[in-house]
Amino acid sequence: MKMLRDELDLRRKTEIHEVEERKNGQITTLMQRHEEAFTDIKNYYNDITLNNLALINSLKEQMEDMRKKEEHLEKEMTEVAMQNRRLADPLQKAREEMSDMQKKLGSYERDKQILVCTKARLKVTEKELKSLRWEHEVLEQRFIKVQQERDDLYHKFTSAILEVQQKAGFRNLVLERKVQALVAAVEKKEVQFNEVLAASNLDPAALTLVSRKLEDVLESKNSAIKDLQYELARVCKAHNDLLRTYEAKLLAFGVPLDNVGFKPLETAVIGQTLGQGPAGLVGTPT
Repeated sequence: MKMLRDELDLRRKTEIHEVEERKNGQITTLMQRHEEAFTDIKNYYNDITLNNLALINSLKEQMEDMRKKEEHLEKEMTEVAMQNRRLADPLQKAREEMSDMQKKLGSYERDKQILVCTKARLKVTEKELKSLRWEHEVLEQRFIKVQQERDDLYHKFTSAILEVQQKAGFRNLVLERKVQALVAAVEKKEVQFNEVLAASNLDPAALTLVSRKLEDVLESKNSAIKDLQYELARVCKAHNDLLRTYEAKLLAFGVPLDNVGFKPLETAVIGQTLGQGPAGLVGTPT
């Protein structure tokens, strides 16, 4: 029992020693590991601290820069505010001008549409103008032809009027002279008859008979004179009607009466007034 106890005690001590050695080795290894981990953690946190310090320094510098920028921006903002106050009136004027320009732009659009419509109407008007020019040329040619015909008719009419006027004047002169000669002859015969009656001392019956015969002769002579006066009035009326027709034709052809070159004279009968009817309706003078 003692030997077994000693052996077991030795074995226990040996195992305890081995356990202690293993324990010390594990403690040593664990301490080394802890030292390495601590060194790593220390280095890590040192790096973090350095980085944080650098970051803090950088942030301080950035904050300083930001503060300077803020001060600069505040100054700029103050200047901008002052500039805004200075530019308020020009801005209002610019807005008013912009409003006016917008109105003008609307007017411009309307004017543009009006211009398009005007151009379209202008094209139509140009076509109408070409057509009117062509018609004008045709009418001008017709006018020249009508003007030539008018000139020919004018010359023919003038010649005819002059010829008729000469004939009528000559005929009127002859008729007037015949009338004057007949009147003078009647007056002379009447004077001679009165002288004969005064010198003859005829009886009343013979005187009455002679007076009747003389009255018959005078009545026939007066009838002849009236017929000649009527013929003279008819010729003068025909002459005047021809003059009026001539003037009307000249006015119808557009020829002024002042361009005729002479002034036609109307013929009047001495002691009579001619009517306005046709020449064939001249009344018998009384």
